[in-house]
Amino acid sequence: MMPVLIAAVAIAGFLCALDLLLTFGVIRRLREHTAMLSAQRPAADLPWGLSPGEFPAGFSAVTGTDELVTGPAGLRLVAFFAAWCSVCPERVPPFLEYVTGNGIARDSVLAVVVDGVTEPPPYLARLAAVAQVTFEPSDGALAAAFKVDGFPAFVLLDADGAVQVSGWDPAELPAPAAMPV
Repeated sequence: MMPVLIAAVAIAGFLCALDLLLTFGVIRRLREHTAMLSAQRPAADLPWGLSPGEFPAGFSAVTGTDELVTGPAGLRLVAFFAAWCSVCPERVPPFLEYVTGNGIARDSVLAVVVDGVTEPPPYLARLAAVAQVTFEPSDGALAAAFKVDGFPAFVLLDADGAVQVSGWDPAELPAPAAMPV
């Protein structure tokens, strides 16, 4: 009986060691894939959206306070947040800092909240303090005009309404005054 027990423990130990070895191999391979994906798509080179110099399609939207916003003329910054987005609440403070720190007028800032009509996000009041806020479904006209398919997204426009730069993090956007016109 004892030799059978020793054999069973040895086999179980061997299988555990093999499983551990395979797990380390999978983790190594996942790290390699992460590095390859990061190299293909650096954070500053977004796979979506309009390129610098392109103009978004003309649009009009009604804000939560029944203001009519037409664009892109007159807008300086457009931000896209999604009510279901887990990263969006983290990006609100840098967004507020960017707008106030650069002295961008509230009438020049549009915050688009996707899927937030039935259950508005908790940061809605903070957005409304520095931006005109509008709501739209996930396949809305504003996201289509800017070709946004990821959230949050921030688009800095020039005086003519052309895209100057876009990104996932408002803290990485250049100051509007430093942008060429």
